[in-house]
Amino acid sequence: MVTPVVQVRLADAGDLFLTWRWTSGASGYGSGQVPGAELAETTGLLASALPGHGAEGMRRAFLDSALCGYAGESDLAAALAETLWPVQLTEQLRAVAAETGTRPTVRIQPSPRVAQVPWELLAVDADTRLVELADLATSVPISLRRGTSAAPQATDRVVLVLDPRVPGTRPGGALGSVLGQADADPGLLAMVRRHVDAGRVEPGQATGRADLDRDWLGAALRGGARRLLYVGHVSSAPVDGGQSEDAQLHLCCGPDTIGFADVTRGHRPLSAKDLLLGTLSARADGVAGAELWPAPERVALIACESGGDLRFAESFGLGSAMIHNGAALVTATRWPVPTSHAFQRLTGLAESVRPLTELIVAVDHAHEGPDPVRQLGDWQRAQLARWRDGGRIEHSPLLWGALTTLVA
Repeated sequence: MVTPVVQVRLADAGDLFLTWRWTSGASGYGSGQVPGAELAETTGLLASALPGHGAEGMRRAFLDSALCGYAGESDLAAALAETLWPVQLTEQLRAVAAETGTRPTVRIQPSPRVAQVPWELLAVDADTRLVELADLATSVPISLRRGTSAAPQATDRVVLVLDPRVPGTRPGGALGSVLGQADADPGLLAMVRRHVDAGRVEPGQATGRADLDRDWLGAALRGGARRLLYVGHVSSAPVDGGQSEDAQLHLCCGPDTIGFADVTRGHRPLSAKDLLLGTLSARADGVAGAELWPAPERVALIACESGGDLRFAESFGLGSAMIHNGAALVTATRWPVPTSHAFQRLTGLAESVRPLTELIVAVDHAHEGPDPVRQLGDWQRAQLARWRDGGRIEHSPLLWGALTTLVA
């Protein structure tokens, strides 16, 4: 049976304008408009609830935000739905699900002002969140849609880049370890072991490799891969600067590495601009980014604001670059991601409770399956059920609500 799909597009023009159209499995369309003042008030509530950068921004989110308790989070979800989500579309989703016996897919192309909205959480009524009615994905603009990957396609290899050591940084510093002592993390080790035992992972080691730089990554991708899973640091570009291509992925690249990003703390990050232009402007025989770093079919970037591309009027960040270079889908995050250590330090969770590891394993599992968007939605629905039942901080959408999957 064909999965019903509805495409939702939003546009900023003083007010917020919304249109939707069913593209498969059903027919229908509609439109809506949100006054600019109402939109600003509601998105302001969301902004005050999201984790911020640095220790203070994360502390505030855990201890003094709407997302750290179920009552406040559900009120926020209701406010977002009341402002942003048309009742008529909810009715259509329910009718289509009843008629077809399957959960529809909603593909949302957000405008910059609503790019960080966790659409999955929207409380479309007192008992129902949007993720319970539909599987959700973020649709990238047509101008960024999938190119042709230069990587060999006949492969099932997984390229893992887990917590690479960033030159010039301290373990506990701003660009230090994301995963902590990985060799003491049974969930992470079990995930890596499954890939190693299957004989289809590169490299065959869990975390902390000092040689995982852009040259290594390029060689691994050009050798053929079906998936890339990166867990580490991303530095997003400032929105007011308007240069989304300055978003940076932190690998093990030293200061002498050639690239567009400035050297920072003794290393040179890999920017979205690098992924686009490669070495074309650096030398006469330069190579385009898609040839140097051909993206596999499925990419996961688990790092702070790795999916922040669409906050820009001209969006070309890391997720978009991966799609431009050949990926069909990219799972990334809308806002800064709290580590398991942050959960433990700020809320007193036991060291054995590792919410970030659970998220990484869930994304890995979803990307292994036939329908990553639906499987990731299943995991989010399970997390929502736990959050409703117990309101425990490790099940808060502070973490899992950040995930979004960009689709070409």
